[in-house]
Amino acid sequence: MSERTGRAVVLEEFGQPLRLRTFGLPPAPDGGMVVACGYGGICGTDLHLRQGHLDIPVPLVLGHEGLGVISELGSWAHQDATGAPLAEGDTVMWASSIACGVCPPCRLHREPTLCENRRTYGVNRSLADGPELSGSWADHIVLQPGTTVVKVADGTDPLAAMSLACAGPTVAHALYERRPVRLGEVVVVQGSGPVGLAAAAFAQLAGAAKVIVVGGPAGRLAQAAAAGIGDVHLDIAGADDPEQVLREVRAATGGGGADLVIECAGVPAAVGQGLTLARRGGTYLVIGQYTDAGDTLVNPHQIVHRQLDVIGSWAFTGAHLVEYVRLLPALTARFDLASLVTPFPLAEHADALTAVADGSVMKAVLTS
Repeated sequence: MSERTGRAVVLEEFGQPLRLRTFGLPPAPDGGMVVACGYGGICGTDLHLRQGHLDIPVPLVLGHEGLGVISELGSWAHQDATGAPLAEGDTVMWASSIACGVCPPCRLHREPTLCENRRTYGVNRSLADGPELSGSWADHIVLQPGTTVVKVADGTDPLAAMSLACAGPTVAHALYERRPVRLGEVVVVQGSGPVGLAAAAFAQLAGAAKVIVVGGPAGRLAQAAAAGIGDVHLDIAGADDPEQVLREVRAATGGGGADLVIECAGVPAAVGQGLTLARRGGTYLVIGQYTDAGDTLVNPHQIVHRQLDVIGSWAFTGAHLVEYVRLLPALTARFDLASLVTPFPLAEHADALTAVADGSVMKAVLTS
């Protein structure tokens, strides 16, 4: 086993081109496993990581969302998170982070998403920490004990599963723990990237009466509509008069505003706009501001006059990944998730990152 090797995309210096490197493939750790990582998703956060916008150690193998086939199980690693038996050859997904279990958020506040010492594949596991193959932009990944691993149902299209691999669990956390969608509600989603489309699709599955997606560019909205995601699609990114688009959003809600507005755009200015789209007594749920993109003007009168609940939701835990994988049959039966994905061979990682950065693809996935 030690003579085998794996290839991986490495971030060596912030702002510099990534390198495809080869590393020795270690045996599976006790309680862990080695997975042939056939699919590694590119998330918007990865673009920020590459530029040094988040405090992470380098060099490291990137990639915090993946799907693959178990190639070797370590001792004691015989079940997935649901208790289903695992064997070599099984297709699995895994949670990106392992919470420490002992910091105040973990131990006292019952908030493992806020763990102060989270170890995250593809984000803060440097090459020096070992093993080097600790990110999903690779043909193999070594999963450590404590990783939440979930077996994927036979027949699941891997590209469909990867379409919302990070966005899906993130939204599962937001719409399960923080503010659920209630039957018959009108929901506005700001943003038409993977997180926005996950929010819209989950809202539809949850029984929303109408889901309005406001985002852009127009091609993304058309792609969402073709996949069956969202009932109304309005382009604010390419609008000459954004205020007119906001009026159209309010009109689409019936005039009074949405019961729930979900911010998934990641653009600070969207927050001030979104507060005006909720009905009086409604809720504004903020998911998209994962990276600090700066300050924005907010009119606090909108919060008070509308008597809004304003709620934030950060990341996800392994339990939310389990919920996403369980939802995949329902999601793929209703929505054409695979159509959202553009695959790129591992060696074409630079082209994939460029396509994500310029918005020419909805979701890029590296394959090996």
